[in-house]
Amino acid sequence: MSAAERIISTQGSPQTRDDAVPNPADGVEVAVADSVEPTGPAEADSASGAAAADKPTGRRRVGVLLVVAVLAFLIDLGSKLLVAARLENHAAIKVIGDVVTLQVIRNSGAAFGIGQALTVVFTMIASAVIVVIWRIARRLYSLPWAIALGLLLGGALGNLTDRLFRAPGVFRGHVVDFISVQHFAVFNLADSAIVCGGILVVLLSFRGSNPDGSVHQPAEKGEK
Repeated sequence: MSAAERIISTQGSPQTRDDAVPNPADGVEVAVADSVEPTGPAEADSASGAAAADKPTGRRRVGVLLVVAVLAFLIDLGSKLLVAARLENHAAIKVIGDVVTLQVIRNSGAAFGIGQALTVVFTMIASAVIVVIWRIARRLYSLPWAIALGLLLGGALGNLTDRLFRAPGVFRGHVVDFISVQHFAVFNLADSAIVCGGILVVLLSFRGSNPDGSVHQPAEKGEK
């Protein structure tokens, strides 16, 4: 038998292979085909559900943000106009003994009298905060976030109004502070709104809440 005849007669060659005789290569092809299955309806529904969960639901809360901001701003503005007209250059009024008193102080710095030599800088920071809050408002669907950002916005607008329209001049105006707490500081209602809004933002962030209404779930420790 010649070499060519031996090659032709070898089992499994294309010329002589019987369909009844299994070929190892065929088994590999079948295994690969079985391992790659098309995505079924259940998997498609699961993927679409996950995508839908990531999208914000409900109504936008810009209206709530604006209402809270306007209320905080008007209450702060009204209180400043009242105490400036009635209490400035007068003796302090005791509210709770000597612990809490009302006395007007013109503050050139930030909240609680911090950084009195940086009036213009704090004016620019307040303006930047307002812009950032307004950008977040475009994707705001969470009610707690709307309240928190509304407090921040109203407080920032309240103090920014003093910076722009009070003496000694534009961007250098002194903020009217009038709530004095013994061994603490003298502040106003805008400062209180900013602090309350900031605390609420921190609490919402720790809970995993996002402004768009979604909830961020931290990865579980030890997850394999």
